[in-house]
Amino acid sequence: MEIILKYFPQLTERQKEQFAALYDLYTDWNSKINVISRKDITNLYEHHVLHSLGIAKVINFRPGTEVMDLGTGGGFPGIPLAILFPDVQFHLVDSIGKKVKVATEVAQAIGLENVTTRHCRAEEETRKFDFVVSRAVMPLADLIKIIRKNIKKEQQNALPNGLICLKGGELSHEILPVKHKSMLHELKNDFQEEYFDTKKVVYVTING
Repeated sequence: MEIILKYFPQLTERQKEQFAALYDLYTDWNSKINVISRKDITNLYEHHVLHSLGIAKVINFRPGTEVMDLGTGGGFPGIPLAILFPDVQFHLVDSIGKKVKVATEVAQAIGLENVTTRHCRAEEETRKFDFVVSRAVMPLADLIKIIRKNIKKEQQNALPNGLICLKGGELSHEILPVKHKSMLHELKNDFQEEYFDTKKVVYVTING
């Protein structure tokens, strides 16, 4: 939990309580349904919560923004972002029902009123959003094809509507087709931990 406060010292007491509650909740759920690798659960705050919050280093969502988290798994990056941005609506989608159940239960347990969840494939979700966020669920080009239908035309944020992905490793080849309308942000510039040396936020403008 200290690592979250190190980079996000402005949190309210409620946000601190919500972030603090995540460890026990995920440890408990993980013993029943494997949403985080067993050996990685001790790194929950660094590898999962803080990593999810890396998106906040690229955009400060305005109140009323609607965001879909595609392939949310147990709720990443959607749940940490929903705690950080209580005035933004997050819709968490995954094709694996038991993972959606974990995300739903965790959100309810910490009192997140700005989170909805849905068990479905990405192709089946037809609602429109300002942004789609995702954590390395598939190659960028495939993801863009699927979520283009979900991006609203009307703009209300400093960045134009689009896709924001958390990815790692060498991305120059993957981002080539969308290079002219994308931005690559290195998280090692924000977070000092070695884990973030190869981690990036990829933003792609998508015209709804």
